[in-house]
Amino acid sequence: MASFPDLAREAAEAMRALFAPTPLLRNDHLSKRFDADIWLKREDLTPVRSYKLRGALNAMRKVRVADPDQELFVCASAGNHAQGVAYVCRHFAVKGVIFMPVTTPQQKIEKTRVFGGDHIEIRLVGDYFDDTLAAAQSYCAEAGGHFLAPFDDDDVIEGQASVGVEILGQLGKAPDLMVLPVGGGGLAAGVTRYFREVLPECDFRYVEPAGAPSLCAALQAGRPVTLDHVDNFVDGAAVARIGSRPFEVLKGTDPAHVLLAPEDRISATILEMLNIEGIVLEPAGALSVDVLPDLAQQIRGRTVVCITSGGNFDFERLPEVKERAQRYLGLKKYFILRLPQRPGALKEFLSVLGPEDDIARFEYLKKSARNFGSVLIGIETREARNFDALYRRLDEAGFAWRDITDDPVLAEFLI
Repeated sequence: MASFPDLAREAAEAMRALFAPTPLLRNDHLSKRFDADIWLKREDLTPVRSYKLRGALNAMRKVRVADPDQELFVCASAGNHAQGVAYVCRHFAVKGVIFMPVTTPQQKIEKTRVFGGDHIEIRLVGDYFDDTLAAAQSYCAEAGGHFLAPFDDDDVIEGQASVGVEILGQLGKAPDLMVLPVGGGGLAAGVTRYFREVLPECDFRYVEPAGAPSLCAALQAGRPVTLDHVDNFVDGAAVARIGSRPFEVLKGTDPAHVLLAPEDRISATILEMLNIEGIVLEPAGALSVDVLPDLAQQIRGRTVVCITSGGNFDFERLPEVKERAQRYLGLKKYFILRLPQRPGALKEFLSVLGPEDDIARFEYLKKSARNFGSVLIGIETREARNFDALYRRLDEAGFAWRDITDDPVLAEFLI
């Protein structure tokens, strides 16, 4: 029986029928910033702009070898997995039926259709992914198809391990540290197992969204568990339950080696990589770069590889990303201001603003009060420290105000 490294190398060779190895590029900006030798494995540059193509190809390839008559493949996905499956269906000239939630953005639907062409059918079912998944699995059983899981599948994990095969071939050695993003765990498990068996001296750190810590929860419980709530901002890695097969590989991980990336900070990282490096990353694709500040003391003088796992960023989300980034950096705040209902009150408030303070939002929340009105105000500034001076001037002027920027309930309903 072939060893896992041999299977990973076989999978890597199979990738060459679709695309060349993705680049492993030294990043001067990050290397200088953290005084380290930092390399980015650019999985955002596959034909479908994510590593998901690898697992789909390897799984479908092995099914076709074992059962050449199998020509129907089914999956459920609203993102990168759907696009990878569609691309591979076209490559093998087989039929793919891809189930997506009704709420899937049209841009993602169209990209999936372009990759699959006439070889795929897209079915929009359910408002929530659980409903979509159930419909896909039910159809697959009735139609006699093969269900392509996004991460909880041995062949998929082998396919994702091809990333590790390429890294070793391109770097020529094991990096001192590798930073791996975690969603369902397929990529992290594949790369970890490959290096664990080939060059065990390589050290790993894992990063998952703060709003979807499925690996952290599994390590604490000793088994995969389902999270009660998931923040879907990092949609490519916002998984409520890590896969059972990936967890078998990762279950011995030191919990201290799993880091959580706050969604607002990820937004700042996306903008930094876009504005400084010209690299377009989706939220999940930015995870490994985002966590570098937390590792600054550990990586100084070391060789570090970060896997940028995807670049399918919908630019319609840019205003939201900018908003989150500004709030994280302390450059934008929201206040509820109790404004007196008298002539000159607004002018008095405007005089409190500093020269670098701009009003980004101004909205009356209560218009029936006779003496005072509640106003929602958003303020942008150039330096975070400007807000300390603004707070002081508001107090000195006698205004009643409340900062609601970090209040999750009020922010959700008002901002």
